[in-house]
Amino acid sequence: MGKWHFWIDRGGTFTDIVAQTPSGRLITEKLLSENRLAYSDAAIHSIRKFMQLTPDMKIPVSQIASIKMGTTVATNALLERKGDPVCLVTNTGYADALEIGYQARPLLFAREIKKPDLLYQTVLELDCRINAIGAELHTFDTNQARQELQKIYDSGIRSVAIVFMHSYRFPAHEIEAGKLAEHIGFTQISLSHKVSPLIKFVSRGDTAIVDAYLSPLLRRYVSQITDAFDASLDNLNLLFMTSSGGLTSAALFEGRDAILSGPAGGIVGAVKTSALSGFDKIITFDMGGTSTDVAHYSGVMEKAFDTEIAGVRMRVPMMKIHTVASGGGSILHYDGQRFQVGPHSAGADPGPACYGRKGPLSVTDANLVLGRLRAEYFPKIFGESGNKPLNISIASSFFTAIAEAADKPILDVAEGFIKIANQNMANAIKKISVQKGHDISGYALACFGGAAGQHACAVAELLGIKKIILHPFAGVLSAYGMGLADITSNHQQQVEQILDENLMPYLSEIICHLSSDAKSKLAKQHILPADICIKCVGHLKYKGSDSTIEVVFSEYQKMKSDFESVHREQFGFVIHEMPIIVDFIEIEAAGGSTKIQSQKLGSTQSKTNAKPIGNHPIYFEGNWYDADLFNRSQIAPNQILAGPALILEDIGTIFIQPGWSAKTDDNSCIILECDQVKKDDLLIEEKADPVLLEVFNNLFMSIAEQMGVRLQNTARSVNIKERLDFSCAVFDNKGELIANAPHTPVHLGSMDRSVTSIIEAHPAMRKGDVFVTNAPYNGGTHLPDITVVTPVFNQDEENPTFFVASRGHHADVGGSAPGSMTPKATHIEDEGVILDNLKLVSNGEFLELEIRKILTQNKFPCRNPEQNIADLKAQIAANEKGVLELNYMISQFSYDGVKAYVAHIQDYAETCIRRMIAQLANGKAEIYFDQGCKIAASIRIDEQTQSAIIDFTGTSPQQPDNFNAPEPITRAAVLYCFRCMVDEPIPINAGCLRPITIILPENSMLTPAYPAAVVAGNVEVSQAIADCLFLALNSMANAQGTMNNLNFGNDAVQYYETICGGAGAGNGFDGCDAVHTHMTNTRLTDPEILELRYPVLLALFKIRRQTGGIGKWRGGDGVERHITCLEELDVSILSGRRIVEPIGLNGGGNGSIGENAVLRANGTLEPLDGRVQLVCYPNDTIIIKTPSGGGFGVKEDK
Repeated sequence: MGKWHFWIDRGGTFTDIVAQTPSGRLITEKLLSENRLAYSDAAIHSIRKFMQLTPDMKIPVSQIASIKMGTTVATNALLERKGDPVCLVTNTGYADALEIGYQARPLLFAREIKKPDLLYQTVLELDCRINAIGAELHTFDTNQARQELQKIYDSGIRSVAIVFMHSYRFPAHEIEAGKLAEHIGFTQISLSHKVSPLIKFVSRGDTAIVDAYLSPLLRRYVSQITDAFDASLDNLNLLFMTSSGGLTSAALFEGRDAILSGPAGGIVGAVKTSALSGFDKIITFDMGGTSTDVAHYSGVMEKAFDTEIAGVRMRVPMMKIHTVASGGGSILHYDGQRFQVGPHSAGADPGPACYGRKGPLSVTDANLVLGRLRAEYFPKIFGESGNKPLNISIASSFFTAIAEAADKPILDVAEGFIKIANQNMANAIKKISVQKGHDISGYALACFGGAAGQHACAVAELLGIKKIILHPFAGVLSAYGMGLADITSNHQQQVEQILDENLMPYLSEIICHLSSDAKSKLAKQHILPADICIKCVGHLKYKGSDSTIEVVFSEYQKMKSDFESVHREQFGFVIHEMPIIVDFIEIEAAGGSTKIQSQKLGSTQSKTNAKPIGNHPIYFEGNWYDADLFNRSQIAPNQILAGPALILEDIGTIFIQPGWSAKTDDNSCIILECDQVKKDDLLIEEKADPVLLEVFNNLFMSIAEQMGVRLQNTARSVNIKERLDFSCAVFDNKGELIANAPHTPVHLGSMDRSVTSIIEAHPAMRKGDVFVTNAPYNGGTHLPDITVVTPVFNQDEENPTFFVASRGHHADVGGSAPGSMTPKATHIEDEGVILDNLKLVSNGEFLELEIRKILTQNKFPCRNPEQNIADLKAQIAANEKGVLELNYMISQFSYDGVKAYVAHIQDYAETCIRRMIAQLANGKAEIYFDQGCKIAASIRIDEQTQSAIIDFTGTSPQQPDNFNAPEPITRAAVLYCFRCMVDEPIPINAGCLRPITIILPENSMLTPAYPAAVVAGNVEVSQAIADCLFLALNSMANAQGTMNNLNFGNDAVQYYETICGGAGAGNGFDGCDAVHTHMTNTRLTDPEILELRYPVLLALFKIRRQTGGIGKWRGGDGVERHITCLEELDVSILSGRRIVEPIGLNGGGNGSIGENAVLRANGTLEPLDGRVQLVCYPNDTIIIKTPSGGGFGVKEDK
């Protein structure tokens, strides 16, 4: 006699179960995850129910072959911060390194900066250190470690995460600390090199902390489950789904594995069931109530090794799943001009308005009103008493109110919201497919989740996908996927060496070792050697890049060829002269999956064509249609149903749009096919349609974001690919901004000046031309920021219809000091090479000889022209992505239609800014620099016209140093500040500046003339302008007011970073500690990457506690950073607020100033000015203390 199999997905709202009976029949159930009155655990309750056991009976293990489960227990604990107390154990000087992280703020325009809550409760620093090449700089002090760990234990903490620098490669100190912790009695010890054996201190450290935080919780959950059985865990075949898409035994299931446990099962289920129906390339589309998860599959289940979940950076293999906040419960908004969907959800309680529990209007309400859901076929479980049907009248009343306000028919309003939701989901799919270089027109859309069937046809059409597959278990596919998944063991080892013939024997040794470990783990889970499959891949990248590509391990030439092939597909080019690096090796052993018995899924189907069970009207594209209703279980194999029609299931409804047809294949899957491709005929009206306004705004933003991803992935410079010091944008034919992805704030309002200067300089552009500029007196800002501009031509048009542009901070553009950021510059030539509106590509030909000549034949030439040229090519590639996407948009909607909505989007942004300006009051402020010059600003509000005049009269004259900001910088700061004053999300474009008049005094530091030096204008003066404006607006106290620019290098290496500080406080919120503010949001290079690639040692990085300005709301604290030089380096520091304190507001105290110094190798401490250039020798240490933010309001006595 056979045994039971249970496959379970325990979600946050529902628990889904697929059970295979001893006879082999598959049965399913869906129930609430939490229902304390009925059961203590949904999974156990369901197992007892299937096995016909009473609630008090122990479950007989002897009758169960396996239980395979995915769970959100760990995910929910992470989101709600309900894990176990953890102590972080790390090197001396690194107590705050994980709190600081990579220093970027999560939301660019939020005045109140909020970082995720920390997972660890306390930190222990141990005085031990190993450097990037394995040399022991400080030995491990066993006595100190034992004493300090004992104190932590005595305080009641039982979980420790041990994270030491470079332990991924040299773990000796972590191992010693772990042994001591085990001897003392800690019950959870997470060693970072075991949890994640890969480089990157911050993300590996976060991963270790997550593991220590969640693993005890998972053990308690496993114990709770096993208590219901009549035997111990050792005798129960209980397996859990990991984030990487494989199963592991309950005894091996750890916190680091559990974050995507549930969604991973859905991907596995979709891939395996789609393959059975003949689809080997799919986009998975899992639409639930709160959000939609999407993933790409074309033969390999893609994994990511750098992800961020709930504000926590993770460095372990996870399925590449992209989530968008668009689901059946997504809330619908109308602000008077624009429809919006999400990001917030109605949830399960109160749920959508039609649930009758006083919930908000949602996507589900729109589908109900349009007839795409039928209330009579839903169970009567709604209303306050839980016994009512879905209430269409409540939903209709909500839409009626919006329809009257928008002056649109009620059904057009409802359908408009659906179109926006569909476009949002399509854009999410583009991010994981088209944006990565995949042509998905030949893919199938594999749909599952309760709401996917209602939107599948529309989303597929937006993506050019012509086939859709819906499995009969689509509503419980994540649970079904648990049963189909392999038991896996995944192992990695960092390599970071050049791929060549000489490396291959070493890689083979690594593979042999990792494979042995992986097989051993599977053998312990009762998988026979003959059933184990080993997959070995190398994660390869070009030298200097961070974008890795998975390549199956084979012989050298094949790996090289495969890498170049995939790189060309994803990024459009290869670099033959650039070495390929093996970043790390990954081994996955797999086996023990359940084979699909396809014939048993379709055995109950009807043999004759089903007849409709009803006919109901459906509203679609402005018309009513009579749609037949079918019961899925009655549809015969290969019966064809033409749209419009509805197919009713136990777990959802499938809407077949007009132009689509459906049939059931031999595996009981419904296959939807597009019979005709629909082109959007855009009705051009003087007044913007609120639906299309949102659709076009999202489309333009998506194009700019796709350009940014292409640039980040293909650039060679650390500044672009790691620090993310770049921006990408779309402009109209006059050079006015349409959309700018939220990259670097100082670029937001300044790139248009570069584009217009290009237009003026090159009136006879041709298709295939590309231009480049960095000229500060001709639309640029400072020389390191190089802008590449590409015109976009529509079919046979002679003049450009749009422009796309990308701006990147190049690591070095010449000048008298490495990094081109010398504080001593007094003439523009001191700062580097000027590219004054040059042609970079002519008729498709890259003008390499011409650009190389300019870069190298200068008073102070570029130190690394190869890198400059590589980054310029990356910018060209990014622009080309924008050109392709714009042309596709025009093909969908027509040029006239797109052009019309460019104007509407800009008009909408203008209206939003005017509405905000009407709430402001007049104000003025002054900000002084350390050298005595100042920014003066007055703001005059005209309430009638809802406009503002910003007058900088009183600002100091042009400066003899480089604290001069070309006009575009002031415009960028004004745009940034006024956008921050709008609390809701609005587009950033030329319309934002229309209500604002900016007055700049001539011959001032804000209107410098050639040949004034300007490098500090972009990085220092811009911060002062922002601080001055927020004071004049009476909105926020000063932030740190500087970017703390640090450059070091020589002829071989150049490095640049900006360093975070304290944020200013505002009315109702404290300033944030240790974060980038205002005109920058660039990331820091990870400490391990920094030490591996550059001849330096990061000796200390901490928060300057209690240095923020006092007040009712306190200012944020700055940081202290010590960098020790390991060889002779030219160093320059360009910083401010070393003399003048950041100003508090409305009685709040000032923030603390920063300090610069160098600690020489002989022990001498030399104070340094805020602007200094010096030579550091081996073992000299650069010390930078950054300013803190000002306080807000008078501190109240307690």
